[in-house]
Amino acid sequence: MPDIPRCRRSRYPSDTTVAEWALIEPLLPVPACQTKTGGRPEKWHRRDIVDAIRYIVDNGGKWRALPADFPPWETVYGFFWRWNRAGVVAWIREQLRRRIRTGLGGCPHPVTLIVDSQSVKAASTVSKTTRGYDAGKKINGRKRHIAVDTIGLPVMITVTPADMTDRDAARELLWRLRLTQPQITQVWADSAYAGQLVTWADDHLWLTLRTVSRPKGAKGFVVVPRRWKVERTIGWLMNARRNVRDYERLPQHSEAAHLNWALITVMTKRLTRKRPAPAWTRQPRPAR
Repeated sequence: MPDIPRCRRSRYPSDTTVAEWALIEPLLPVPACQTKTGGRPEKWHRRDIVDAIRYIVDNGGKWRALPADFPPWETVYGFFWRWNRAGVVAWIREQLRRRIRTGLGGCPHPVTLIVDSQSVKAASTVSKTTRGYDAGKKINGRKRHIAVDTIGLPVMITVTPADMTDRDAARELLWRLRLTQPQITQVWADSAYAGQLVTWADDHLWLTLRTVSRPKGAKGFVVVPRRWKVERTIGWLMNARRNVRDYERLPQHSEAAHLNWALITVMTKRLTRKRPAPAWTRQPRPAR
């Protein structure tokens, strides 16, 4: 939005850099005032809106407690809600993931995925109809089901009550993956996804579901092959304080907004990271 001046200067660690904004801006929808149907011109620069959303996700504050140098919280939440409903956030996540994969010399569309789940406590703002009790983890809240590629980049995220088993939630997750990612042929998971789900995925979705268990006799933390990549992605999510506990009344806002925005920040920082130059490109030091 070059015609709208920015009303603030960058001052928080969560603010987008110039390089990050160059990645995000082309992926945002065209303003309504520039479409055929028309609309009211936007008052605030979209970079300020994105910075405000990232501030909430990174610091875990309330919408009404947004600092005064950002646009009004009603405006920020309005963009947050509309972009989520229109699928803009998922589109940005998808395009950034493709860019990272192609930059590494791989195919933009993953063929093998890794799935896992995480139970988190829910705040008092979460209704009883969208929460449950996970007896295994002893957590009253919601459960996040995450599918990542072999690099650990997100492909799909769903949020369910914590009392839903991994097998039941995986049926919907795998079905949605088959519809949106038809090229997928293999999925790795832990032993909680074993049993009839393996046969169901093979018969109905033509997916090969393989399970990886912990080594026998292992105690404490153990790096499990393949599964460690999705567990690392869950760790990235927990670095954003808003994701430590679920505060959202709607599961859609948790799965498609706060979780995705946290991973979008991870990917934009990865794409704009200044890597050291290879040794063969450095100029030799002059001889003394």
